[in-house]
Amino acid sequence: MTDISLTLAIEDYDHVRALMTGEIKPKGIDLTCLQFQVEETFFRFANAYEWEVSELSFAKFCSLRSQDDTPIVGIPVFISRMFRHSAFYVRSDGKIKKSSDLKGCRIGVPEWTQTATVYARGWLHHEGGAKLDEVEWVQGGVNQPGRLEMGKTNIPKNVKITANSNESLSNLLLKGELDAIISARPPDVFLSGDGRLQRLMPDHREIELDYFQRTGVYPIMHTIAIKRDVYEKNPWIAVNLMTAFEAAKDKMVERLSDINVSRIPLPWLPDTFEKIKADFFPDGEYWPYGIEGSRATLETFLRYCDEQGVTQKKMTPEELFVPETLTSFKV
Repeated sequence: MTDISLTLAIEDYDHVRALMTGEIKPKGIDLTCLQFQVEETFFRFANAYEWEVSELSFAKFCSLRSQDDTPIVGIPVFISRMFRHSAFYVRSDGKIKKSSDLKGCRIGVPEWTQTATVYARGWLHHEGGAKLDEVEWVQGGVNQPGRLEMGKTNIPKNVKITANSNESLSNLLLKGELDAIISARPPDVFLSGDGRLQRLMPDHREIELDYFQRTGVYPIMHTIAIKRDVYEKNPWIAVNLMTAFEAAKDKMVERLSDINVSRIPLPWLPDTFEKIKADFFPDGEYWPYGIEGSRATLETFLRYCDEQGVTQKKMTPEELFVPETLTSFKV
């Protein structure tokens, strides 16, 4: 039998390395792997579906899955997870000192459907002291003007958002025309270290740990999408791909747990890894794929998407992914 040829586009992740190198091979699939920065992967896949399988922004994925006749399906493989309290940037000499100061202010976002901004706005609305409709939102490129909104939105009527294609959000913030920026990728001017911008929450690690311990939410940033027509011709590829992602992740866990050699050059890494496992995944596998290990995160994010008009309707976790991946066989 001839294997089916599929192409996967994805970032360079340690927990996917064995799949990228071919050490792990999905059964029945001849997999070609392309590596891009996530912004290029998302743009090219969401606009033209240039390959069959792709890493995709979780917000864009949910947005597409909520639409009628959606061109994609997905598997519950959660490639990237990041807390996003660190994603708020303000002027160092500005008036914004805490999140509640953002009430009545202007905040820039690179896209309304950027996953990081969905989580950050959800936190700001429910916990941070500034409701969605108490902020004026501005969409544009963080470092370069002209970034366009890729997702189809259904923004609530009482929420004000305008696009700015003439200047970067960073310039607007430095000029005082914005009060803050929310962005997954830190602004270049912040990374330059010139001191004009700072994080609103420099102690974000403590805040994020407290948030996780209270809510059980470990934010999912990216998942794996498959072109619908490709999946419908051969539904078995979904489980075989998911199994391969699981096997590649197991190889990563093996490397991080190795106390014989320093596979990753950080001191005491195995001890740190064991501590993180105990803190974040005490009742199950490390970095779980599938719905049940991440139900609190999924349900919270889908509530945020519905509130913010990122999805066209309220979704459940089960509606996001193909049915073959929601259960597994037992021996």
